[in-house]
Amino acid sequence: QVQVVESGGGTVQPGESRRLSCVVSGGLRELWVMGWYRQPPGAQRGFVAAITNVGQTNYARAVEGRFTISRDSAKNTVYLQMNALKPEDTAVYYCKVDDYGTPDRTFWGQGIQVTVSS
Repeated sequence: QVQVVESGGGTVQPGESRRLSCVVSGGLRELWVMGWYRQPPGAQRGFVAAITNVGQTNYARAVEGRFTISRDSAKNTVYLQMNALKPEDTAVYYCKVDDYGTPDRTFWGQGIQVTVSS
């Protein structure tokens, strides 16, 4: 069974940086996409960034230029480097894994809080 565990959350001040990590265990197949989503207080969960097994990336407009998603295949880990954080980045951040095959599978982490506040 695939498990997804996020780490790196916490409280930071506006303008600071933070790196989230997502470790996937249990084995994925050849085609996958790993992404970060976030759910601000009182709002719906939304897309932040994603990376494919071949390194293609995609970002939400609100974070483009400030956040960077990357992967370390040897460690089965995906990172989200968040720079120039703003109070509106405050949210619970979730790691999502889409593992493509027969059948397709989707896994979510438990979520981790990031609070940007002075």
